[in-house]
This record gives sequence, C-alpha cells and structure tokens, in this order.
Amino acid sequence: MLAEMRIQGLGVIDDATLELDPGLTVLTGETGAGKTMVVTGLSLLGGGRAEASRVAEGARRAVVEGRFTAGEQALVLAEEVGAEPDDDGTLIAVRTVSADGRSRAHLGGRSVPVGVLGRLSEASLAVHGQNDQLRLLRPADQRALLDRYAGDAVGKPLAAYREVRAEWQRVSAELVERRDGARRLAQEADMLRHGLTEIEAVDPQPGEDRELVEQARRLAAADDLREAASAARAALAGADDAASMTDAGGLGALGLIGEARHRLAAAGDPELAALDPRLGEALAVLDDVAGELSGYLDRLDADPERLAVVLSRQAELKALTRKYAADTDGVLAWAEQARERLEHLDTSDEALAALAARRNELAGELAGHAAAVTAARAEAATRLAAETTAELSGLAMRDATLQVGVSPRAATGPDAADAVLVDGVALVAGADGVDEVELRLVPHAGSSPQPLHKGASGGELSRVMLALEVALAGADPVPTMVFDEVDAGVGGRAAVEIGRRLARLAARHQVIVVTHLPQVAAYADRHLVVHKAGEGGVTRSRVRTLAESDRIVELARMLAGLDDTDTGRAHAEELLASARAHREADRAGAGTGAAATSRRRPRKASAKA
Repeated sequence: MLAEMRIQGLGVIDDATLELDPGLTVLTGETGAGKTMVVTGLSLLGGGRAEASRVAEGARRAVVEGRFTAGEQALVLAEEVGAEPDDDGTLIAVRTVSADGRSRAHLGGRSVPVGVLGRLSEASLAVHGQNDQLRLLRPADQRALLDRYAGDAVGKPLAAYREVRAEWQRVSAELVERRDGARRLAQEADMLRHGLTEIEAVDPQPGEDRELVEQARRLAAADDLREAASAARAALAGADDAASMTDAGGLGALGLIGEARHRLAAAGDPELAALDPRLGEALAVLDDVAGELSGYLDRLDADPERLAVVLSRQAELKALTRKYAADTDGVLAWAEQARERLEHLDTSDEALAALAARRNELAGELAGHAAAVTAARAEAATRLAAETTAELSGLAMRDATLQVGVSPRAATGPDAADAVLVDGVALVAGADGVDEVELRLVPHAGSSPQPLHKGASGGELSRVMLALEVALAGADPVPTMVFDEVDAGVGGRAAVEIGRRLARLAARHQVIVVTHLPQVAAYADRHLVVHKAGEGGVTRSRVRTLAESDRIVELARMLAGLDDTDTGRAHAEELLASARAHREADRAGAGTGAAATSRRRPRKASAKA
C-alpha cells in the first residue's frame, strides 16, 4: 500500500505531500491545476519513462518520493537489492529526474536501477488510465486479462504448454535443417570427423604444451643449470676435494655454522650458548636446501636425444593449435564441441525418422496441454462475463451484456508452419496457446454482439473497464489501484454507480482516483484537492487534504461551479449523505454475503485491516 507521496518540481506542482487513505482516496481540482502530474508521479515511482519536459520550469530537477507499506514480495525485493526498510517496516522509493533528462532511482536509501522500481510497482501498484481503455481493445491484452482472472487454472497448464512448445519447436527446426541442408551438413560432418581423427592421432593432454616448453628450456640449458646448481651446493656444503678442506673456506656454509656452534659451546658463557638453537634452525634449513640441490642435479638430464623428442612433440601440438585453438586445452575443447555437433548432423534415414517421431510425440503432448488451456479459459470466460455483466447492470447499463469469447485460431497460409492438430483441426500454436480471446459488448436488448472497439462509446468503455476491474479484484494481488479519469464521458446515475463501485473496490484494495465527477468524489474516505495560484507571474499548484466542510465547498464547485450558493452547498451535502448511505448499505450487504463470496473465490484481507 502507498501510505504517502511527495512531489517536488514536477510540472506545475512546486512542493506537495499527499497522505493517502487505505481505502478510497479521490483527487480533484480545476482543469490545468496539475492532477495529471500526480498520476505522472505515480508512474515515475513505478519505473515509468522519465521526460525532462516534466520538470518544472526553472527547477533543476523533479523529485517524487513514495512511502510503501511493504508486502512480502516487496520485502524480498528490498533484501535482494540491499535496500533497508524503515523502523516501521515501510519502504521509501525515490525517483529523481534532472532538467537535462537524466534519471536516478533509490529504494530504501540505496541507489538502484530504475527497473527495480518497476518490479516494486508490479507487486504494489497498478495505474489505470484512459490509455488502458485503448489497450483493452487489443486482442492480446484481452487474452491476458482473462488469464489474469483465471489465475492458476490457466497459468499451470499454460506453463506446461510453453515448456513442451519450446522443445517441439527445437526438434521441428532441427528436422527441417537436417532435411533441407543434407549436402551442407554432410560436408560439415566430414570436416569435423577429419579434425577429430587428426586430434585423436596426436592425443594431446591437458596443459601438455606448457609442460613441454618448460622441459625444452631445461634440456637446452642443462650445462648452465648444472654449473649454477653445483656452485650453489658447494657454497652450502663445501668443496668435494680433500685439498680444499684444509682451511675454513672449504667448509661451506654448513661447515662454518657448525664451527660457530662449536666455538660458542666452548666459550662456556650462558648468553652465547643461548644463540645455539637459532644457529641450529639455520643449519637445518641450509641442509634441506643442499639436499634439494643434490636431487636437482641428479634429475637434470642433458640427453640430446630427449631434447629432440620434446621438440618433435612440440611440433605435433603446434600443428593442431594452428588449426583448432590457441593451446592444447582449446584443442580438446574444440574436439568435445565437434563430437556434440556431430550428434546433430546425422542425415541418415534412420536419424530423420527418429527426429520426426519425436516431433510427432511432442505435438501430441502440446495438443493435450493446449486443449487444457482452452478448457480452463472457456470456464473462466463464462464466469468473467457473468460477473462483469452484473456490474454493468449497476453502472446504468442495465440491458448491456458482456461476452467473453474463446475461439481457436486456425492455421492458414504462413501460420501453417507453426500448426498443431487439436481434435483433428490445425491450429496456430502461439506462445500463449491456440486461442483467440475477444470481448464483445451487447449494449442493449435486441442488438447484436460487437467487438469493444466497434460497439462501445467512450463512456461505455470506461464503465466496462471499471466493471472488469471489480470482477478482477479478488484475483488481482496488487494492493494499490490508481484510476486516472476512467469516469470520462459519463455522468448522472452512471457517475453515482461508478463512485459506488470504486468504494466497493476499496474494501479489498487501496484505491486512488483522479476524477472530475462530484458523484464519484462523494464516496471518498479521503478527499485531496489540487489548487493552483499565481505567485510572481508563475503558476504553481499545491495539494491539500479537505476537511468535511471544505469537501462540501469542493463538491459544490464541481457541481457546475455552485460553491458560492446555498443551493450548490445543499446539493453537495445531499450528495455526501447519499454516498454515506450507499456505503453503509454495501458494507452491511458485504457482511451478510461474505460466505457466498468466499465460496466463489477467496477474498483478500481488507486494505483497512
């Protein structure tokens, strides 16, 4: 839920803080006052596109800050990006747009990509505006709306369908490739087999080229290495011939240390004797080094024949690395990839028959999943149509009926390539199934069903969308719903019923509505008004929360500008009283009908709880 929102430097809004109700919050104001900027701010918080033109003239940047009462999904997201909730468990999201168009996002005090706010919005916020009405006219969006309503009943078989479809497409593409490119694939297979034969004949080992380089270096410099190691060993252990042992210089480092220990021990001084252990440690280290040098000299090979063998092996490996990779490890990796590729280049009749059989097997599985998706959609379509039609009846469209059609899409022409047989009929196996979903409106008794884009006026389309949202309320997990003038083009009794439906929707969701209709505004739990004022030749807007007496004045203004007349105020008071009566009646009805509602579909906890 969105508890609070602050806007600075956005459009005509200089600095405004909106405290939002858990139930129904309405936002009103004169045309041009800046109501749209509030929706723009909500869109920015949801990761929407940032435009420099939205920054107030003369301002360096626009800032929108929202405080969300975080649900489980939002908290998981916060932990994932390292954001810190406040002590009260709320999450603060901030979006900044500079005058040059650059945008930054923060969540829980941490700088995050804008996409993170988009993910937060998916779990917390849904903005519905007049653009959504246009999207409602597109077949793909109509199908998505039905799937959203159906929930797991469609979601689970659809997920299985997509998994099988991906494998079916892969096998089908491989079969076409093998059949159509048999000559090319045969040539490629011959090249790969030749390479593998050449590599297997040499039989390179991992890291062998590096080891051979080191061996060749030692063999080529064996005399120099032997001289260096021998001199070092003599310096440690002393000379080997007896003549050089007659003086202390022939003893070497080990003999000298031994002599030093002997002299310290003979002195009889405890302080000098205390140095003996340290000399013993040095003696042990030097003795180890001398032993390793002796071993090195024993292993050192100056055999010219061995050097020739190493150089010959290096030449064999270089012949491979020139063709296949930079080193022997790369050559071995190429060989492994070549073996895997060969498995898919078999163009024999047996291999093609096996692939065709696998494709047909997958097509059968796909048809079964597609049929399950279609059946679930058809069942959900019947329920959605009935619930939406019932809502339309209460929205001054008493004789209107909404139909939700689910029909298979036949595969013809180019679509035949992606066809699957379902109950003997070739259908297009799209990513979302084989169905086309169409919303059709019967505006009054006796009229024929028409697609929404043909059969609904602007006002009717607004009411259809609201009726659908009310029907979807129990299936929609988003806690906050924003409606931007979805009541455009309606008035009179229909406007009253729209307000009443929005109030009912607010029993399950936090609902924020931008409206120009007093009949809708009268149902609000919290009423905010955007008002503009000129200061120093510059127009700026602010937002304030209305007290009860101020609500009457604002409703009277909305009633054709009657705020300064007793008649207008009386009408506004009557409108408020009527809205209260409707809400009390709806709440009482909700209490008595709760059991029936829970049997139809589990309800979400009230946003006020």
